[in-house]
Order: sequence, then structure tokens, then C-alpha cells
Amino acid sequence: ILVTPDGNFNTAGMLVVQSGCWTMLKGGATSFAAGKGELFFETNVTAELMVDSMSLQPFSFEEWKSHRHESIAKERKKKVKITVHGSDGKVLPDAELSLERVAKGFPLGNAMTKEILDIPEYEKWFTSRFTVATMENEMKWYSTEYDQNQELYEIPDKMLALAEKYNISVRGHNVFWDDQSKQMDWVSKLSAPQLKKAMEKRMKNVVSRYAGKLIHWDVLNENLHYSFFEDKLGKDASAEVFKEVAKLDDKPILFMNEYNTIEEPNDAAPLPTKYLAKLKQIQSYPGNSKLKYGIGLESHFDTPNIPYVRGSLDTLAQAKVPIWLTEIDVKKGPKQVEYLEEVMREGFAHPGVKGIVLWGAWHAKECYVMCLTDKNFKNLPVGDVVDKLITEWKAVPEDAKTDDKGVFEAELFHGEYNVTVKHKSLKEPLMHTVDLDSKSEATIRAKK
Repeated sequence: ILVTPDGNFNTAGMLVVQSGCWTMLKGGATSFAAGKGELFFETNVTAELMVDSMSLQPFSFEEWKSHRHESIAKERKKKVKITVHGSDGKVLPDAELSLERVAKGFPLGNAMTKEILDIPEYEKWFTSRFTVATMENEMKWYSTEYDQNQELYEIPDKMLALAEKYNISVRGHNVFWDDQSKQMDWVSKLSAPQLKKAMEKRMKNVVSRYAGKLIHWDVLNENLHYSFFEDKLGKDASAEVFKEVAKLDDKPILFMNEYNTIEEPNDAAPLPTKYLAKLKQIQSYPGNSKLKYGIGLESHFDTPNIPYVRGSLDTLAQAKVPIWLTEIDVKKGPKQVEYLEEVMREGFAHPGVKGIVLWGAWHAKECYVMCLTDKNFKNLPVGDVVDKLITEWKAVPEDAKTDDKGVFEAELFHGEYNVTVKHKSLKEPLMHTVDLDSKSEATIRAKK
């Protein structure tokens, strides 16, 4: 616990420990007052606590932002070189270049609702911004088979087709939700053998139906807070589900999707160390070692503890699997816009984070927590900050020109770019698409 000079108590980190062992604790907290503070440790059992090799590193707000900029330059950008040749094969010095990122780059998405199928304004607003979509509820078990043996896939089929039309990648959300309160009555009443059979049918039907069409599956939702399936079928139920899903579709990355792992240091259930322990248990199950895993962090924030977020991401990154912030939202309040921007910037800057999905699913009546637009699809303040970051994260140099060797060099965000070249020797502008996501050099030649 960090007690700041203004008297606030801030949980900087928490973990589960075993008596007689040394355990690494990493965390952080923010103080908005300068002066003398206190740091102390507490436990929920009667025990002697020993602390050793303690290191406290202070950062000003400006230093923190500077570290982010450094990380972004290293992780999200690359130095690229574009060479331009005329129709005669000679280089074109002083050629004017206009660049526009049109594909790839850092994945940024949002939750999508079925209303998008009937409202062109919603379709236009969503598809002009995001490269990833997660269906808010439409793929969940209670949406596709609310009544036993009556399966309905028309809506998710149409939503997936809409996403494919705009080259938007889709996350599968979800195969199973471990919360008992989210189970249909008929599922809750099944015996263990009946439940296992129903789960096998669910997996076969939903995973096979969308095989090869999804980039991810949230295989188990909130598996650290709840344990409906393991309580019914035994401690290996979660690991078995991962194994079966991978058999049905080996292309998507498979996630355990959880909340409060980075949002709330006072929630003991989903601590980063517990997340890693559960992931290791699933990975170590026979046949599971080579599956493609991902860490899914829902990221539903009230007041973000940004240093704790970074420390937790550092801990989770030790698993060396992709981390995605899968459901970002911030509770409404006077600092909602500021907090959302901080969370998104922190995620974008962290080298372990490979994608961000917002949980701003639009509904005509109300959103879950955070609406990005009003009923007429005009941005609200949180929508404006999202647009600001989208623009910032694909910005390109203005007044770009080749040098006397016909070369243009710059640091650009990863992605695929449309490049338009203008030069006095060209009868009309030269347009070319270059992939600067996987390559750092490209050559553009005018046709003879």
C-alpha cells in the first residue's frame, strides 16, 4: 500500500504467496501530491512478512509520457526507405510523395451490435474507423441456443459477412462463459454427462461454422472469477475445452478473457500471477503445449491506476504470448475522456500488447457503459478522443520529397500504404501500394 502525502491509500500491487517462499511483487501507483509518503505491506493471515531487494523508481508525468513515446517509436514504427524511378529507369529527385495508410498496422477495434445490420449510418461510422470487431452478444451461447436444440445463427452470420465486406477482422466472443448466472436454465439443470455432451455440440457447431473466418476465439470468458464448468466436470474442464476448440479450428489465437487483471489491484481473483498460473495449467494439459494462446484483458475501468497497468502488463508479458485489451471502457464521470486516452495510450505503447478493442457497442436505448456516439452517430467526447488517436497512430509526414538520389526516408507506423508520386517528368501522378508492415524498403517505378 502506498500512502501519498495527501493521505490517500493506494494499492500498488497484490499477489498470492506461499509460506516460506520469496515471491516477486511488481506494481505501481500514482500520487497527485508531493512530499513525504509511506509504503507498507499487509497480509490477510497472521504471518511475519519479510521484504528484500526493494526498488522504488519515481517518475514525473512528463517522464512517464516520454517513456511511452520511446516505446511507440521502437514497437510501432520503423525506418523506411522508398526509392522512385522514372520510366527511363533513372531515379527521380525532388519527387513529391503523398502517403496514406490503408491496411494492416496496429489492430484497433470496437464491439459491434446487431443494429448495424439495419442502420446505414451505424455501418458507415463503424467501418470507417475500425479494423477489428467483436460481436457484443450475438455469438454467445445464450444468443445462438437460448432454447435447447433450437440454434439460430442468422444474425452473427450477417454481421460476419458485413465485417468481411470491409476487410474487418472478427474476434469470436465467446465459446463459453464460466459465470453460472450467464447459463440458460436448461444448461444449469443438466447432469455432468449431459453437460459434457451439450458442450461438445456447442463447440462443434459454433467453432466449425466459423472455422477459418475468425482471428481469435475467447474460449473461456471470466474463467478466473467463475468456475461453472470446472465445478461440474472437474479441474481439467477448461484445458479440455481449449484442446477441443483447437481441433475444430487451428487458425485463431485462443484466449482466456478476464476482467480486473489490470483494472483492479484489490481484486484477488484475477491477479496477473493467477492468470499466468491458470494459463500454465491449461498449456501443460496433455496435447495443449503447442496451441496458439493469447491473453485477453477486458479492461473495464473506473479510475485507472496506470502504473499498476504497466506493471501488470510487464508481468503478463513473461508468458510470451500476444496480449490484447479486449473490452476497453471507462465509467462515465468528469475524467472519462482523460482516463480513456490514458488507458489507450498505455496499451498502444506496451510492447506486449498486440491489439486493442473498445467496448463501445452502440444501442439505440443505451450502451453498456460507454457510448462513443449519440443516436445520430455524431461523436461524443469519448468518440472524439478515439478519432484523435486513430489519426495520430497513422500519421504520415507532410511535404514528403525524394532526395537527390530519388530516395525518401522516414519513420512510419507499421502498415500498408498507398503512395502517390508527382514529378515534373511524369505526365500524370504515379500511384503504388507498398507494404511497410513486413518490409522496410520499397521501390516505385513508372511504366515505360
